[in-house]
Amino acid sequence: MTGATASTARTGSRGRIDKRQAILDAAFTVFARRGYAQACVQEIAEEAGVAKPTVYNHLSDKENLFRHAMAAAAGAVVLENLAVVERLRDPGDDLRAGLVDVGYRLLGVYCSERARSLRWLTYAQVARFPDLIEFVQERTSHRLADALADRLARLSLAGRLRPCDPGVAAEQFLALLTGPMEARSRLGTREVSDIDGRTVATAAVDTFLRAYAPVPAG
Repeated sequence: MTGATASTARTGSRGRIDKRQAILDAAFTVFARRGYAQACVQEIAEEAGVAKPTVYNHLSDKENLFRHAMAAAAGAVVLENLAVVERLRDPGDDLRAGLVDVGYRLLGVYCSERARSLRWLTYAQVARFPDLIEFVQERTSHRLADALADRLARLSLAGRLRPCDPGVAAEQFLALLTGPMEARSRLGTREVSDIDGRTVATAAVDTFLRAYAPVPAG
């Protein structure tokens, strides 16, 4: 294969990937706007800026399109969350401040339009797609909890948290964040301020550390 031909092939492959991603992004936007039943492939094609047959060429049918759009959105959300949790690799000398910062940032992702739409679509379509909750949770909350558990385990081994089951600790930390935020946002139907986010994160960390801070010697 000549250099020019190889370059053309790579460009074509890249263009196909980009077009597929544009379709998935557009599909998620339309499904979030309309719901599964009311969404139509023609509107998705228009949102993506492609012809309707192009959508079918990439994703074959509406159900396949929905599942791949949900998977792509879930993947984007979890990458944001994992980047936040990675900050606990070096939380600084003030662990409380580091945990509050991470909690606040996790709430920012949790309250984002994409994450909120992902939750709403999952709950709304679970009767049609019974496996949808597990499908989405495996790609989002489970991966987040596992990553957080790993960071908390390392903090425990370093003596900055008491010995604990890191999986349980991660589950409880996330519950302390998302439970109050669900109440304050009325299940995501109202915007919450940065002050509210900081307040929830601070209260969550204070409660968490009452349970998991190291016991003073003596």
